[in-house]
Amino acid sequence: MHDITGKPAERRLLQGSIEQETLAAAGKPRRYGLDIAAAWAAIGIFFIMAMGVVYLMAPILTPLCLAVVTGLIFGVAAEKLNDLGIPPLPTALLLAGLFGLGVFFVAGMLADPIAQLAANAPDLVRGAYDRITPLFSRLGWLNISPQMFESGQMSMEKVLENTGSVLSIVSGSLTPALLQGMIFFASLVLFLSARLKLRQMLIMSFPRRSQRLTTIRIMNAIDSALGYYFATASLVYAALGVVTALITWGGGLAMPALWGLFAFISSFVPFLGVTLMTISLAIAGLLTHETLTMGLLPALAFFLVHLTMENLIMPAVMGKRLEVNAFIIFTAIIFWTWMWGAAGAMLALPLSIIGMTIADELRPAKRRARPNLPG
Repeated sequence: MHDITGKPAERRLLQGSIEQETLAAAGKPRRYGLDIAAAWAAIGIFFIMAMGVVYLMAPILTPLCLAVVTGLIFGVAAEKLNDLGIPPLPTALLLAGLFGLGVFFVAGMLADPIAQLAANAPDLVRGAYDRITPLFSRLGWLNISPQMFESGQMSMEKVLENTGSVLSIVSGSLTPALLQGMIFFASLVLFLSARLKLRQMLIMSFPRRSQRLTTIRIMNAIDSALGYYFATASLVYAALGVVTALITWGGGLAMPALWGLFAFISSFVPFLGVTLMTISLAIAGLLTHETLTMGLLPALAFFLVHLTMENLIMPAVMGKRLEVNAFIIFTAIIFWTWMWGAAGAMLALPLSIIGMTIADELRPAKRRARPNLPG
């Protein structure tokens, strides 16, 4: 008689039954495809619900996240002040006060020009119509005639009406903005004052020593990455603001200092900031100058200067210490702008830096060491 276990099919069947018995004896039942799909479906549903909660709680979470990110950026400065013997609460009040003074200084610079812009909005709209309609009439391939601006949604009366509604919406949103500003500054002071205790609580929440060491390394890396990036970027973008002010002054645009301030602030939002600044400079130049070349010259000069700083100066200063993926940053900006609006666009870059820093620190040490490959 032949032993049935000698046939390959029977051997595989017997080996599979033995493995199932072993797993059952070990208390680890075998998981099939539907079980794995159900587990991933539960994770996906939880993720979707979590994103819904984040979207709905934007008025509260936005100032809180801004406060935490700002506190992490000020982490290195807070440690330096603590080393000098200043207690945590006075340190928090000092840093939050300096930041608040900077915000009020910027708001003070913007208040008068914005008030003038709101008062002169009808004249600006009429001037824009007078300058734009002849330009469209020259470009016949656009199939845009001046008659399109005399009726319908593009008429001057309709645009002036929409301008008034936009101003009323902006004025109506000032109260929620002030409330969120109060939440932000209160959270910033409390976060900076309790920063060391929060770090200690987070570290001690892990039971193993290796996990605690990893947590310490990740938090130190986040503080270093955010502080180094924003300190360096502030200096570079401040130089960009000065150059932009000189460009707008030489290009004959009004309020060159304000244009420089806009260039400095908008540069902290990659891609979207330079796009909005270039478009704004192009529109302002076309409204100021008669010729198309002179009108677009300030926008072109700003774009070339910004391109040079982003692709030559910033990589030369930072090296590969904070090498960020452009696609990840762009995707993060689109996502967080959709979630939280303008505040989300400002938070996209620091949140991406935090996420990439955590991912880099959690990788094994051998994988973190990047080989010096040729080419």
